[in-house]
Amino acid sequence: MCPGQGSQTPGLLAPWLELPGAADRLAWFSAVTGVDLVEHGTRSDADTIRDTAIAQPLIVAAGLLTADALAALPPRAVLAGHSVGEYTAAALSGVLTAEQALVLVRERGRAMATASAAEPTGMSAVLGGDPEDVAAALVARGLVAANANGGGQVVAAGALDALAALAAEPPARARVKPLQVAGAFHTRYMASAVATLEPLARAVVPGDPVGTLLSNADGAAVDGATALSRLVSQVSNPVRWDACMATMAELGVTALLELSPGGALAGLAKRALPAVRRVAVSTPDDLTAARELLAEFGLVGAGSTGGAA
Repeated sequence: MCPGQGSQTPGLLAPWLELPGAADRLAWFSAVTGVDLVEHGTRSDADTIRDTAIAQPLIVAAGLLTADALAALPPRAVLAGHSVGEYTAAALSGVLTAEQALVLVRERGRAMATASAAEPTGMSAVLGGDPEDVAAALVARGLVAANANGGGQVVAAGALDALAALAAEPPARARVKPLQVAGAFHTRYMASAVATLEPLARAVVPGDPVGTLLSNADGAAVDGATALSRLVSQVSNPVRWDACMATMAELGVTALLELSPGGALAGLAKRALPAVRRVAVSTPDDLTAARELLAEFGLVGAGSTGGAA
């Protein structure tokens, strides 16, 4: 599993730079994205890395560095990413190269930042409450369920004043938590970003996934061409992470590994898939547990995200 925006924290890449080859790899990722990932991953503060154009390459780079450290090929694995994490998953599956993923993420982040600046919008997690009550509360305020995350969590997106009203009067037995993102992602507010990405994606020839790659659109397994198309359209459409987890259950997944900056998706799985083992990688200290999990399933081998991963 590959996390999405909002999972970034100040200094998240600092411990990774101590690993052999990681500094060179990150320098290459910085050159590809035009973003100083070393600076932003080690010294920039929370407000700086909240910028969509910085946060998205930073998160994907963290996931790719994790995969490099694990040197894992996923021939029998199920791969899924949340929002921008889909680009990490696409690179690990071989649908995109690491460079293709990072270039698309670079342009995605910039285009979404531009769209976010057009009017004040944001996102808030709605935790708990009756699903029908939550849905009604969002509709009443003109908000959209941009992320259906499962485990009793929905992310509302829309105008900031509407989100403030939701927080002031949340649905019964629910609490509202503002997210550290710059705009109403996965809604109509991001239509201009889709228009920016469409011609770029047409220039990419995708590979077919190694392993099973799930789509945020509906949780279904997709081929390379479908995955690439949906990577673009998903910018302005809701993330159905609940459907991804439902597919994992249907496929008989028994263990989950979340790449850095891990934690959020493992937390959702704890509620939605309580019987499934979970390992979340946040720092290199978590790599031993991750390698042990991969070894159990025969997924450790030579390989990196330099190409098809």
